[in-house]
Amino acid sequence: MLIQITDQARDQIKDMMQEETDDIRLRFGVQGGGCSGLSYALGFDDEVNNDLDETEIINEIPVVMNKQDMPILENTEIDFKQNMMGGGFSIHNPNAIMSCGCGSSFRTDTAVGSPDKC
Repeated sequence: MLIQITDQARDQIKDMMQEETDDIRLRFGVQGGGCSGLSYALGFDDEVNNDLDETEIINEIPVVMNKQDMPILENTEIDFKQNMMGGGFSIHNPNAIMSCGCGSSFRTDTAVGSPDKC
């Protein structure tokens, strides 16, 4: 799997995983929608479809991704940033050629998705 999880994101994800079941994984992927056409999907999942999904341990985090999403997310970095207003995950995807102002919606040269009105 060709994504990166920073140490700050790893620590936050590990804290969140403590509230989940033992066989939980971080699921990272793409779904249609958002201002630019595609949105990131980041959550926990305890199910893996061996025909459709790829699993790997990345920086001590068990990660599952749909094989179809992997080219869109190749070399993406998941980070966690803390500031005085709180904290949140940030995603840096070098394949994105366009993204919306909030940074959660994007498109690539090969994947346009289905843009929604903001």
